[in-house]
Amino acid sequence: MTVSGPDALTYLHGQLSQDIRDLRVGDRCWTFVLQPTGKIDVLALLTRTGDDSFELRTDPGHGETLLARIDRFKIRVAADTGLRPSPGPVSAELERDRVERGWPKMGAEIVTGETIPAETGVTPFAVDFRKGCYPGQELVERMDSRGAAAPRSLRRFTVSEEAAPGDPVVVDGAEVGVLTSVCGTTALGYVKRGVDAGELITHS
Repeated sequence: MTVSGPDALTYLHGQLSQDIRDLRVGDRCWTFVLQPTGKIDVLALLTRTGDDSFELRTDPGHGETLLARIDRFKIRVAADTGLRPSPGPVSAELERDRVERGWPKMGAEIVTGETIPAETGVTPFAVDFRKGCYPGQELVERMDSRGAAAPRSLRRFTVSEEAAPGDPVVVDGAEVGVLTSVCGTTALGYVKRGVDAGELITHS
């Protein structure tokens, strides 16, 4: 989607988890677009395309959700928003790379209105903890300042070729999580807090 106009910068800055004020034309960054409760509406890649224009890209099928959320609080704001055509489905090669890197995808690892940022493992890339107020900030800041662990965390697993999204993660006979994406013998999934299973993903 696109956002352009004299108020585009100030409006977006107040809606996103990232501080975008110092972005130069051509710069980009990952950002969460959150609900006031702190749950994720969309994970998006923002690019500053001009002095007063920005583009936000998210996974295919979630552009309408992104547009609706950005428009939700756009009252008396001098900025126009719009959708651009989706680039189409992601190639098998890119999907394999995503799963191997442990990067979450909308509709798989991130479910609108259910997932919180701390569960995804990408807050170091998508949140600026120094910036001011934005919708959903309270939960994000509270968990960070208290060092609170999320109820579950995203992990990477080596699985059999028969594994599929939705399969349970079982440890000592107990279900402790669920697989969310599978590509070959590599999978992503969530595991309950305090359970040692799979590989904890760090995007350093």
